[in-house]
Amino acid sequence: MISNDMKNKMTFAMKKVHQAIEAGGGHTILSTGCTGDDARLARAVVDAGVKMLEPNHPALVLARGHRGITTMHEAEKVRHEISINQMAEVTRGIRNVVPDDVFITVGIPGGFTETVPTLLTDDDFLIMSLAGADGLHTHKSSLEDLEELVKKAHQYGLLVDAYIGMESDLHKFGISAENPDEVYQIAKAMESIGTDMIGLMTGMSYEGTKAGEIHPMVKERVSALVSAVKVPTLAEGGINTVNFKAFAGTGINILVIGTAIDQLIEKAAQNAVKLFLDQE
Repeated sequence: MISNDMKNKMTFAMKKVHQAIEAGGGHTILSTGCTGDDARLARAVVDAGVKMLEPNHPALVLARGHRGITTMHEAEKVRHEISINQMAEVTRGIRNVVPDDVFITVGIPGGFTETVPTLLTDDDFLIMSLAGADGLHTHKSSLEDLEELVKKAHQYGLLVDAYIGMESDLHKFGISAENPDEVYQIAKAMESIGTDMIGLMTGMSYEGTKAGEIHPMVKERVSALVSAVKVPTLAEGGINTVNFKAFAGTGINILVIGTAIDQLIEKAAQNAVKLFLDQE
């Protein structure tokens, strides 16, 4: 009854992705973190040129002070406690204030490899689709789980972006691949099951730890990913105002930027307050 409508929704969503990449000459950024629960900031980054946004449940943990948690590392442990309805509320708020051509992918409880297994129902996918999401930002750690999610997401008109990580990562943010050859093979497998965009985790920078230049090993992994697939590619994790330049010419289409923008916003707020408090 609505299968063709959902296919049309996905076609329009992928058109948004390709337009964003084309507008940037082959690459663009996806803003996450600060845009997770504040429509004002989502609108601000869109006004500055961002065409892709990612609200997600760990960011919502921080934004709403869930359990008094103040670091992303701790937020990752309890992200499953955020509800689908909360994520739908956030998504609707952002969708209400940004243009239709802005792509919104959403991280939801059950879409990641959670510390507590979290089941996603048909109703959950439908709720997110109707809330204005174009896709789901996922971090499943097995091809079997990812394939099941992709099929269900597509049924409800949602694209899926999924990631490749390493077993040694601080949290399970994707399917593990320990070397470039494995990255290549897993990326191929992810594409074959219908994953719409495939990303590579490039290292995390939690709790104020500065991420340095991208390691040569990461560049080798990026090269393996880009050469393996035809779908849009992403890089996420620890990308800041210095090391983002290391991705120039690699073929990566989308840089996922979170902590770096968050920190700049926090610093700007602190500096503004200091101006008002300065009595001299």
